[in-house]
Amino acid sequence: MTQAAYLEAKGGPYCKGCGHPLVLRSLGAALERLGLAPADVAVVTDIGCVGLADSQITTPHTVHTTHGRSTAFASGMSLADSILGPGRLKTIVLIGDGGAMIGISHLINGALLNPDVTVLVHNNFLFGMTGGQNSAFSPVDFVTATTRDGSFVPPLDLARVLLAARAPYVARMLTGDRDLPDVIERAVAHPGFAVVEILELCTAYGTRWNPLTGATLREVADQAGYELGVLRDEPRPTFGASYLERHAAAPAATDAAGDDGAPAFAHCLERTVGLVLAGTAGERVQTAATILATAALSCGLHATQKNDYPVTVGTGFSVSEVILGPEPILYTGIEVPDAVLVVSQDGARELERSGVFGRVAAGTLVLADEEVELPALPVEAVRLPFRAEAGGKQAALAAVVAWVERDGALPAEALRAAAAERLGRHGDEAASVLARLR
Repeated sequence: MTQAAYLEAKGGPYCKGCGHPLVLRSLGAALERLGLAPADVAVVTDIGCVGLADSQITTPHTVHTTHGRSTAFASGMSLADSILGPGRLKTIVLIGDGGAMIGISHLINGALLNPDVTVLVHNNFLFGMTGGQNSAFSPVDFVTATTRDGSFVPPLDLARVLLAARAPYVARMLTGDRDLPDVIERAVAHPGFAVVEILELCTAYGTRWNPLTGATLREVADQAGYELGVLRDEPRPTFGASYLERHAAAPAATDAAGDDGAPAFAHCLERTVGLVLAGTAGERVQTAATILATAALSCGLHATQKNDYPVTVGTGFSVSEVILGPEPILYTGIEVPDAVLVVSQDGARELERSGVFGRVAAGTLVLADEEVELPALPVEAVRLPFRAEAGGKQAALAAVVAWVERDGALPAEALRAAAAERLGRHGDEAASVLARLR
């Protein structure tokens, strides 16, 4: 593979003298030496000048993320590939010091989890795209738009933070280091979380406000007490490898699948259906939805669950949207619900406020507690005494049981097994509700 298979060699959309193109060329050289298939490389960029690198990526996948969250996106991609996929994906994060400051918790968590992710931190000591403001990495006495007399707050030593977080590969380099491509190559090849912090100077602000040139960048590092070079290269098992090892050693689950991996139960669902379950926070609405989704999975169906509740969590409404289907579910929104299950007035108010009731159609089944007041609907609601007979804590599960009995898509045994798995020692409280299943 040539470098052009991965990255453009030109300077791109950057200011004259900016270090970002040098880092990109070093990355391109590293990928060229590694000979990775471009389709097996994903470059995840952050907000800021570094995000403009998307235009320089030729063949590999690119994902442009929200500010500071690039490491989290990349970690999720890597974990999904290592656990559910072929495990070939090499995920590379390009993030600036502003994004690293905002997303420091994601970097720390990545170091602890140890997914196969390489993070290149472009540290030019300030927010370059938005006017040259001070960042958590600005050295003492460094002049920025918000510290015109020089910063007097000591900078965060990112490399030391990630070393303390047990990152297995940590390096700190200067943009102009001749061995930068070698260090990046080692980082990408490293089987786990690898971080290369690359010190630069922003030519739009950093060199204009500070008596600095590229030749004195090492002096900035020395004054900040930054150690340069590869600070740690000690491989340890990745999260994906550890997960697969533990999963292989764990006893096979008998409630979801048989010994041959086949579904434990049969279903009669021929099309995708969407259900909305609404009630009061703290009354196990989401638990009931999870039991339904788990039962569907044990029957070989696909299932998604999306929850909604107020920020306060313990008060107000609780809503769960569950989609079940024999085919993969590529869109998790419910435009026209097949069934709406309402077990409290809190839930009814939220469904009216959020427009769910407005999307009820002629074919929608509405199951509502007999005490709940509903707005005018194009269908006649089926009224049942969920709360009176099952109590508030089990009303949502009672509604799920009622839907399963009416629809007949799932066997009663699947719902009972899912409830036993989910509820554990609390299963006795739901026994009377589940006993109605035939």
